[in-house]
Amino acid sequence: MATIEECRAALDQLSDNLARADGDVRGAAALDRSLSCHLTDLDTTFVGRLRGGRIEVRSTLPGPPREKADIRLAMTGDDLVAMVAGRLNFAKAWAAGRIRLKAGFRDLLRLRALL
Repeated sequence: MATIEECRAALDQLSDNLARADGDVRGAAALDRSLSCHLTDLDTTFVGRLRGGRIEVRSTLPGPPREKADIRLAMTGDDLVAMVAGRLNFAKAWAAGRIRLKAGFRDLLRLRALL
């Protein structure tokens, strides 16, 4: 099972990957939205913002998200680490229900470039 530290490192790596992206991916990541990532197996939530093509984690909280973020992710820590490492395809994991993504319709349209 992935640790909270490994999951935080994976989010930092994802942020770095988004910052280096080009084209449609860079445009999709250029949103300015609140973001939460709930790690269901660790019962921990990272809360922050997606801004300027980067993920800024502002806090790590026990339990599910306390406030409704614009973009909400939920998955296991192992799936987060595997996705960032390229061993788990986001679209397939999302379609299989392993990763949950909730966002407004317009945000989903922009985020589809990341899928």
